[in-house]
Amino acid sequence: MNVTRIIPYAAGDDLSASEDLYVGVFGLQVSMRDPVLGLRAPATPAAQLLVPPRGMEHPQPHFGIDVGDPAAVDAAHAEVTRRGLRVVYPLTDEPWGVHRFFFEDPSGTVVNVLAHLP
Repeated sequence: MNVTRIIPYAAGDDLSASEDLYVGVFGLQVSMRDPVLGLRAPATPAAQLLVPPRGMEHPQPHFGIDVGDPAAVDAAHAEVTRRGLRVVYPLTDEPWGVHRFFFEDPSGTVVNVLAHLP
């Protein structure tokens, strides 16, 4: 499996204020505004931060792991299921172009496993 990036999520109580902070203070660039605020470092595009509006997703994932290819998402889902871990959001092709699912790791952390659709 080729993990291309691990993406932390910040709470999104005020997306405009979050954008102002992370762009104004750290020089991050906006890569997406819908359905979440996506920010990235100009010199290191894999260094990203997502700010979803609070309540957008239930359960709210703690971070995402981009595995680079939709088939790798399916393989990760099969392995997570084989290990008996709880899938808390089913395999889904989202309208914004990602194939993903969420699972709980052994400590209860919710992880979004994703890849962009071709």
